[in-house]
Amino acid sequence: MARLSLIIAPDPRLKKTAAPVTGVDPRLAGLMDDMLETMYAANGIGLAAPQVGVLQRVIVVDVAGKDEDPQPIGLANPEVVWADEVLNTYNEGCLSLPEQYSDVVRPRAVRVRYLDRHNQPQDLLGDGLLATVLQHEIDHLNGVLFVDHISLLKRNMILRRLRKWKKVGDET
Repeated sequence: MARLSLIIAPDPRLKKTAAPVTGVDPRLAGLMDDMLETMYAANGIGLAAPQVGVLQRVIVVDVAGKDEDPQPIGLANPEVVWADEVLNTYNEGCLSLPEQYSDVVRPRAVRVRYLDRHNQPQDLLGDGLLATVLQHEIDHLNGVLFVDHISLLKRNMILRRLRKWKKVGDET
């Protein structure tokens, strides 16, 4: 396994739509493993392939608590096939928008259809935090960031801070 480099917003690569995969082969399963290692190293609970520069419809999630055994899930071509009408608000962050958070309203539960790491079709019913993470990561596959769900004023403030942070990092 290898730790991958995270793309930090604002970056045009994060606004592109990822291509579907034809199936999960050993190379793609390896990508899922590398993404999980990268996510865990960054203390994340979800990661989408575009965040590591791969424009393919692949995400990984693990919402297990700190005192629980890891419960990693790799999903290829994930698609929301049902969303609850009841909404939840979570204070979301993102590995591609470090140290930036905002409340985002999303459906409380979703059913997602996907291919697992063994190329088998699966359905996953997620609610609460898992539903939020699944929707957040699937958004990445469509070039949508969590800041696209908040007010223009808040979004511009966050992106301005990230531009400044990246500029300072580039100067050192």
